[in-house]
Amino acid sequence: MLNQTLQGDITLVCITNSIGAKVVLSSLGAGINSIIVPDSNGSMADVVIGYANPADYLADGPCAGKIPGRYANRIARGHFSIDGHEYSLAINNGPNALHGGPTGFQNRIWQVKDVFDNSVTFHYRSADGEEGYPGTLDVFARYIWSDDCRLTLEMWASVEGRPTVINLTNHAYFNLGGHQKPSVLDHTLMLNASQWLPTDDTLIPLPSAPADVAGTPMDFTEAKSLGRDIKADFPALKYGKGYDNCWLIDRNDNNADKHTVAAVLSDPDSGRTLTVSTDQPAVQIYTGNWLEGCPTGKDGVTYHDYCAVAIECQNCPDAPNRPDFPSPLLKPGDTYRRTIEFHFGNK
Repeated sequence: MLNQTLQGDITLVCITNSIGAKVVLSSLGAGINSIIVPDSNGSMADVVIGYANPADYLADGPCAGKIPGRYANRIARGHFSIDGHEYSLAINNGPNALHGGPTGFQNRIWQVKDVFDNSVTFHYRSADGEEGYPGTLDVFARYIWSDDCRLTLEMWASVEGRPTVINLTNHAYFNLGGHQKPSVLDHTLMLNASQWLPTDDTLIPLPSAPADVAGTPMDFTEAKSLGRDIKADFPALKYGKGYDNCWLIDRNDNNADKHTVAAVLSDPDSGRTLTVSTDQPAVQIYTGNWLEGCPTGKDGVTYHDYCAVAIECQNCPDAPNRPDFPSPLLKPGDTYRRTIEFHFGNK
């Protein structure tokens, strides 16, 4: 079942499945505003942080629930080149460009298209030169909500005129105990990733990246609590005041571009679980290290640091400047396609 409402210029779409679990999606940033799912006793709770006022999602620091772009994550010094042509972007994160710039896709109103009982598609047309990126880009995001509480996000794009770079993800923050719960550090996380990308203190991958996780606080190949090592004496954890790092999803020749499990998040109290699967090459984990001071949350909640975790399946940071990383290049005539699946369960 699907309902649409208007909040000023913002369209909200609520999809309810057969067990009464809901998702609320927004045309602002093609974002996720709520995901309401049952715990092990059948009690429903909203497991993503978000704001009481839908307009507060505009230009919020955390980028809560939205699709950043054209390039999610960081590009070093806001510079890259394509075929010998140099491009400069807005610097909005230390010395680097982050999430497509101040008016990236997350801060745009997307058009609502192709609305069905269990899905909705959003569309945004990004002009040539917008935020410094070349080429006119048509980008689509389709959310599908199933009866088994599986939220599938399909993203695709094409470019006209000039080639461009692209990296799309969703930036939802999860707390499986409910969005009002004060901390996520007791949640356990497993990552299907034996390598990660060490960075400098501005969170740009080092020339030596990737590196093995074994023997470091970055090892989540076996499930452990997010809080176990977060205060460890380790450079990456000091740079970001917690986890704000990228891991390469383990793949082989048989599943190089196929859908595979990237992460499993579990809450020991509620019994809720979240399994994240994707065909993306990497996953960024951000433990909400700087959530303090964000807009007032749903139900009047005040959010604090570490109250939720983002699991962002995507390409690698600074890939436009790293030929050894998966290519983010999109040429006219080609189509960018990526899928992320969030499957909610309980023990």
